[in-house]
Formats: sequence, structure tokens, C-alpha cells
Amino acid sequence: MTDIRKKIERLRAEIRRHDVLYYVHNAPEISDPEYDKLFGELKQLENEHPELLTPDSPTQRVSERPIEGFETVAHAVPMLSIDNTYNEEELREFDKRIRKGLETDDYDFSVEPKIDGLAISLRYEQGHLVRAATRGDGSRGDDVTSNIRTIRAIPLSLEGSHIPDILEVRGEVYMPKKAFAELNAAKVEAGEPEFANPRNAAAGSLKLLDARITASRKLAFFAYSLGQTSEPLAETHFDAMQKLRNFGLPVNDVVKAENAAAVLKICHQWDKKKTNLDYQIDGLVIKINRYDQQDILGTTGRAPKWCIAYKFAAEQAETTVESIDVQVGKNGTLTPVANLKPVKLAGTTVKRATLHNFEQVKRLDVRCGDTVIIEKAGEIIPQVVDVIVKQRDLFESQPFEIPTACPACGGGVEKDENGVYLRCVNPNCIAQLKERLEYFVGKGQMDIDKLGPALIEQLVETKLVKTFADIYTLRFDQVVQLDRMADKSAANVMDSIEKSKTQPLWRLIAALGIRNVGGQSAQILADEFGALDKLMAATVEELTAIDQIGPVMAESIHDYLNKETNIKIINEMLAAGVKPTAPKEKASNVLDGMTIVVTGTLKNYTRTQIEQMIKDHGGKTSSSVSKKTAFLVAGENAGSKLDKANQLDIEVITEDKFLKRIR
Repeated sequence: MTDIRKKIERLRAEIRRHDVLYYVHNAPEISDPEYDKLFGELKQLENEHPELLTPDSPTQRVSERPIEGFETVAHAVPMLSIDNTYNEEELREFDKRIRKGLETDDYDFSVEPKIDGLAISLRYEQGHLVRAATRGDGSRGDDVTSNIRTIRAIPLSLEGSHIPDILEVRGEVYMPKKAFAELNAAKVEAGEPEFANPRNAAAGSLKLLDARITASRKLAFFAYSLGQTSEPLAETHFDAMQKLRNFGLPVNDVVKAENAAAVLKICHQWDKKKTNLDYQIDGLVIKINRYDQQDILGTTGRAPKWCIAYKFAAEQAETTVESIDVQVGKNGTLTPVANLKPVKLAGTTVKRATLHNFEQVKRLDVRCGDTVIIEKAGEIIPQVVDVIVKQRDLFESQPFEIPTACPACGGGVEKDENGVYLRCVNPNCIAQLKERLEYFVGKGQMDIDKLGPALIEQLVETKLVKTFADIYTLRFDQVVQLDRMADKSAANVMDSIEKSKTQPLWRLIAALGIRNVGGQSAQILADEFGALDKLMAATVEELTAIDQIGPVMAESIHDYLNKETNIKIINEMLAAGVKPTAPKEKASNVLDGMTIVVTGTLKNYTRTQIEQMIKDHGGKTSSSVSKKTAFLVAGENAGSKLDKANQLDIEVITEDKFLKRIR
């Protein structure tokens, strides 16, 4: 056992080292497959020896079940806002206020990129991550520890020496541009509204109740300041950030500037190179470098006097609308897209820009031939923001005609009730079929990676595939005859299809493309019903009773699964050998019918892990104590929940007693 323990610790240390090399130093030593091999070896050993599992193991980042809500927690040190400045003159005025406040010109600045994300406070105790909270109102924020743990850039345990017993690290959770583009592409495929910018996407991802979905969003993190510390970390902000980097935390480029002129020079440099980054910045943060001088300057109550943000102006470009296309999504959504005269914007050549929906087209009154102003929403998605009407040819210009039929199939269109989207209602629309098939085989669904868009187009055009079920009746001799398809590639396609037959149940539910149902909802449904036939037999009332499945979604699920054509396709898939794997069975029924609350700091497990055990043994978890609570599992610093449990005479047990009870 000693040898196994040493091997597990060695693997954990090695994985943590590679995480730091990748996320902190941007200098990976091994490939992704090699990393995955190390991770898989550790996971296997921990599965074989669960008694050696620890909460800070790299394998314990993702909770397997959704939580029921976020607790609100107090910040030990308030998280203040930052005042903004938008031009050089305002920046010079800031410098004058600093000089007056300090009564000296003996000071310097630190300058760093202002990441456009979500502010987060990470609390480490004895080097281990114990809590993560959003900024909230500055005094209190939401406890999002379970979701923050999924971000691989954030270490669960700090490394190095001289780490304070208590160390609160403030920073920004953000979504890289590439991850944002992938997420919005998936949203479009699902017929769901896109995120407006990476900041909204990051904020929305952190507020998900299922950490598994958060883990799939590829969030990242940069540390930028300190909160509470049990001992001083450094005399200057610059030195403190270097220490955080030595502890294994990612820190962005922080540079020192001796005066306001040097700060302005740095601002101009960043304004030019900001588009080359894989993350979005909307300016720079300028701080007085020395902590003792920060203390002298103090705060205004809402913002520090020693800090200011220099915001970049949004980059725009002028071009011409050459034509307007209408795209058809998998759920029939018609989306207008402007084809533009190519123009450079924020470092790339833009040829197309979204017009979002026909309400937007009408509001802007955008027409073919118009001169327009375009801007990148969140520096990612090109969109038309204004029309220069005075440059319009009044004799030639005609308003854009909103489609009365689907441009792909000629079928009828209808507007969403109380919505803005226009949809094709022809169930046999070939454009919808291609989009549905691409979504079905996607990574977040059935993950048939060898069935790409070009191959799907051929399969649809040759009428080999008319439904999801037809994918599973394809034969090698049919696939090998398609364009650019040799024996080996055809065999790879068939293998990929075969492997997908045993995907988890939630993936199949998600792949069906039921309106309003994404990956998170699919997992909730799979966990609740456990089998496809049980879900198909569910009533609207039974669906609505499930937490996080509202009445609109319930109606959508019920309608889809009770349509004769959909039932036929599902049955044909099952007959062709599709056998989705059921969610993990309960370990026991010892907690059946019980609602249990977990609170406080636990010794051996995180709160999320204890809640998972409760569900594995048949119980339900809640974030609040009430008369319906069976018992409370309380760790240290239990707080108000313990008080309420005592008031209501509810049983309170320790972590150890809970473990004995379920065993």
C-alpha cells in the first residue's frame, strides 16, 4: 500500500507541475495525449484505492451532480470597483491627484491588461483552495467553489514556500476567444441565443448549477490582486504578483512605469497589440505600486483612489453591404447575415456580419448597397451597428423583404410566440436536416468525429441519410463510394459510428435537438429518469416537477417525444443497436426520502463531494435548512445554518458520523 500511495502522490505532483507549466508559464513540456495518459493512470489508481482519494487531487475538479443553488458569503476584505478613464487628459488628471494625495512625486506605477471577465476571490488556507466567491455587491458574493474547481488554470493546492496560512487571491475568470467562438457555434446549432460577448459567456458559465457543464466551457483565470492575508506578501504590487506566480497561479503581464508618460506609452502599445491576444481586454489597469502609498491614498467607499482603468475605444470600420443572406438553423431559425465588401477590423478581414434577427434588420433599416458601420461584439463577432443613411442611393435602394417562405425549402415560416425569431415549419426542410445532423454528431452530443459537414452534405444529397436513425444503418460499401472516400477513411467513419452507440444517455437526449434542451438539461433528465423509455413516458406535470426544468421546456420535451415521427426515429435507432448507457446506479437506498443540508468547512471532503454521496445513497440535498430537513452535516464554522437547525430541533451530525451512516 505504501508503494501505491507514493505512486499516486508522484502522479499528482507531476500533473500539478504540468498544469503550472501550461497555464502559468505557457511552456508545456508534454503533449495533450501524454498529459491525458498521466491523468488516466492517476484516475485508475484512485478508483482502485478510494481510501487514498483526497479533495485536492487533480481528478476531483468536477462534481458529478448539479448543486441546488449558490450560498451567499461575506468577503473578508471588500471587493471594490475601479474608476474609468477614456483619454490621455483624464489619465494625467489621475496622476495629479496622486501627486497631491502623496505630497511627493516619488512614486511609480504598475500597469497590467484589464481582462474583460468576471471578478473572483479565491481563498486558500494552509495552501489549499477552500472557497471561491463572485464579487457580488462588493461585500457579499455567491459561493461558486464547485465551478471554480473545474478551471484547470486555478490550482487546488499552492506550491512553493512561505505561503501565508490565509491567502485571498483576487482575479478575473474569462473565456478565451477560441472557446467563446466554439460555444456560440454550439448555441447556434442548438437554436439557442448566442452570448453577446466572452464576458457574458464567462459569467453565465460560472452561474451554472452543474459543474460538469462549466468544465466544458474552457474557462481560464488571471490573478491581479490580494484580499485578506495572514501576513504581508510583499511591499509592492509588482513583487506580490511575482510571488503569486511562484505559488502556481497564472498572472498576466505586469510592468512597472516610473511616471505618467511611461504609462501612456504602455497604453498605446497595448492598444495596437490587443487584437493578437487569445482573450479579450477592454483596457489597462494602472495602480500605485507601493502598498504603503496605496494605504495613504485610501478609497472613496466604492473605488480605490490609487487605481484607475484606462479603457480602449471600441474599434469600428466602414464598409458596404453587398447582399443579405438568410441562414436556416437546425430548429428552423432564419438568421439574416450581411455579406460585406471585405474590410480590416480589429486585426482580421471581415466579409460577413450578423444581423441577429429581422427585428434588428427593421430597426436599423439596413439594405443592400448601404454603407454601414461594423463593430466586433466583444471583439469577436462582427455585427452591423449603424447605417449611414445619407450615403444611400434613394432611387435604387429598397427595404429588405422579410421572408414569407423558407429560402432553403420554400416551406412556410412562423414567428415565435412573444419572440423575435422567424422559423421554417417544414419538418422535411433539407437545410434543417443538415444542421440537425451536424449537431447530432457533434462533440457535445454523440461525438461521431469522422462525420464532418462535407460528408454529411453528401449523405443528405445522395439521400443515404434522411434521419438520425439512417446514420446507424449505413454500410461500408455505401460510404466508400462517396467522393474523396478511400477504404481506410470509410472504415474510420464506420468505427466512429459504432463507438457512438454506447454513449451516455444524456448525450443522446442532447443530440436529439429538442428545443430549449441543451447539455445541462439533458444531464438533469438522464439523472432523473435513468432510461430513455421512462423519459418518453413522462407527463408534462412530471417533467415540470423536476428542478430546473420549467414549464416551457417541459412542454417542448413532451411534444418532441410524443410526435409519431420522432418516436419512429428513436425506435429505429434502438433497433439499429444504439444502447445509451444509463447514469451510475445508486450505491444504496439508505437515505431514500431524506433531504439533507451540508454546511461548514469539512475535514476530508468538499461539500460538493458529500452532497454527491448523499445523492448516490438515495437522498436529496438542499441549500437551506427547513422543517423538511432530515439532518444537517456540519463542519467547522457552520454559521447560520447550524443555528437554524438547532432552533428547529433538527439532528446535526459530523462528517465522520455521516460517513458511518452511509456505510
